[in-house]
Order: sequence, then structure tokens, then C-alpha cells
Amino acid sequence: MTTYSLLILPGDGIGPEVMAEVRKVIGWFEQNRGLSFDVSEDLVGGAAYDKHGVPLSDATMARAQSVDAVLLGAVGGPKYDNLDFSVKPERGLLRLRKEMDLFANLRPAQCFDALADFSSLKRDVVAGLDILIVRELTSGVYFGEPRGIHADDNNPENEGGRVGINTQRYTSGEIRRVARAAFELARKRGNRVCSMEKANVMESGILWREEVQWVHDNEYPDVELSHMYADNGAMQLVRNPRQFDVIVTDNLFGDLLSDAAAMLTGSLGMLPSASLGAPMANGRPKAMYEPVHGSAPDITGQGKANPIACILSFAMALRYSYDLGAEADRLERAVEKVLADGVRTADLMGPQGGTPVSTSEMGDKIVAALAEV
Repeated sequence: MTTYSLLILPGDGIGPEVMAEVRKVIGWFEQNRGLSFDVSEDLVGGAAYDKHGVPLSDATMARAQSVDAVLLGAVGGPKYDNLDFSVKPERGLLRLRKEMDLFANLRPAQCFDALADFSSLKRDVVAGLDILIVRELTSGVYFGEPRGIHADDNNPENEGGRVGINTQRYTSGEIRRVARAAFELARKRGNRVCSMEKANVMESGILWREEVQWVHDNEYPDVELSHMYADNGAMQLVRNPRQFDVIVTDNLFGDLLSDAAAMLTGSLGMLPSASLGAPMANGRPKAMYEPVHGSAPDITGQGKANPIACILSFAMALRYSYDLGAEADRLERAVEKVLADGVRTADLMGPQGGTPVSTSEMGDKIVAALAEV
């Protein structure tokens, strides 16, 4: 029997609460589907800082490099707002992404029919929505050099005397590898990719467009490719989001566009994500999975957190790290059934009503539904 290794990093705030429900799901698959998981747990973010003085210890980083997949809950909270930038909880997350070289961030935006009325857009615009944003994650303006805030004393016209610098930088290789990831994913979906950049005003955008086109023409001519300026892409996401299948874009635009797409689905508590890297020796990609929502300190410990995003992140791990697509489908159908039955955590309670449940009760409902679907 294959044993799948998984490192769980619950983190801060509601992270431990939602992760407890994922453990229930893992237990169901082990008991009922004959799967075997080697699950370990460690600290990240503020929890790691409290114990080690850093948001991610070297030992935890080494463990993350050795497992098939990492599942992270959330990091941060007001307790850590005044820490030095170098040890803020978010630096632990960024270190994982950078040192594992997780260059492709997958953000699905899927609107379950039972929640179509929760979207900020009309039902007929979002019903049936199923798009995937592939964001380049380890380069671009967030990592480019030079960067920083510097004195600008030699410029008498600069009131305040300082200048902030961030550099947008991409190589052909960085663009090509994330483009390949997008094309491969599109082949398993609607076979369409829309690449978004700002080639009209940025040289990095020109390079992005040319390299994505090269990968298409030379390696994926069977996949339909279109190009769109990122600002128009933002408008189209709220105008007619169902026109898209897979969107591939850079780090900065992907950050903005994926958050815009998130609101199409009705609640941040519903949104999973995956960050994938190059294949390891066993053929599986380096991978980290995490819900899109933050640590939500305002509801921590109250049983109000929605665990679905974290549970769906584990479904993505089943699909992309363990090659268990049928089991991922089963888990997603279980979530859909529970929502169709009107079961709701606090963030999903609306004018239509429903059966209010706690974090733990939602996990129990999904586990029970696994046997029914």
C-alpha cells in the first residue's frame, strides 16, 4: 500500500480549528477507502515565533522539503503587528514558497449552485462558474532587485526626500515554466488559456506575452490561447467571468485578479489554493496547499470558522500531489451535497436561511456526506 506523506502547519487564528476538520476527513479516507497517510504536524507563523523566535524554523523548513505535500492553515494576527518585518508571521509563508520553489499558484474560483445568491454579482452571471487562475509565485515585482526605501536628497523637487523602489523582473525560463503548468491544467479542463499582462506599457509584459506564445506554438498548439491586458481582465472577471477557463498571469496581477475572482463565489471561506513546484524524485511536484482566508482573529475560538476552504485544499492535494482524482471528486461532491442540503456556517447565512452549524459540525456533516456520495 502506498503511504502518502503530509506535513500539517495549522498556524495562527482559526488555522488550528479548520485543520482539525481536515484531520476528520483524512481519517475517513483511511478507514473507508483503504488509503494510508503519514501525517506530521509543526509550527508556522506567529505560533512558530512564540516558540522559536522565527516564523519558520530551519527544522520545519527541512521537513517541508521532505514530504509529498504541505497543508497550511493561516498565519498572522494583531498580536504580531509590531514585530520587525523580518520576523512577521507572513515571512514564514513566503519562505516556504521561495525555498520550495513553488512557482505556480493555483486559485480555483468555483461557484456552487447552492451559493450562487451569495455572490456580489447576479446569479445568472456566476451560476456554474468554474475558472482557474494560475499565478506565477516566486518572481516578479515582489522579489525583484533593487528594492527598498532610500533617501533622495539630491532631488530638490521631492518633498519628503525619499523614494520607494520595487523592480518588476522576469526571465524567459520563469515565464515558460508557469505557462507550461497552465497549458497542462487546461488540457484537463476546457482546453483554453487566457494570458494576462500589460504588454502595452511594460517591457516585462512584452516578454511575458512573447514567451507564453512561444510555449503555445512549440509545445501546446492544441490548446486555445488568447491574450488580454490585465486591467481589461479585471473588468471582464466582473462582467462575464464564465468566458474564462484557465487564466495565467504574473505575481502582482495574479494577486489582484485572484482576489477579485474570489468574491465571485460568495465567501472567502469557500476558496482553496495550491502552490506547485518542480517534480521531486518520486515524480510528485513540490506542493503546498492552503485556504485563501486569513487567520480571522475576530472569530478565533468561537466555532464560527468555515472549514470548507481548508477541506477543499486537501481535495486539491488528493488531485495534484497524490494523483487521487476520483477521491478528490468524492470530497468535492460531499461538500456540494452538504451545501445543497442547506447546512451553513455563519459566513454563509443569508436571506435564504439554512441550518446554522459550528466549525466542528460542518466537518462532521461533510464526513457523513462522504459515505453518501
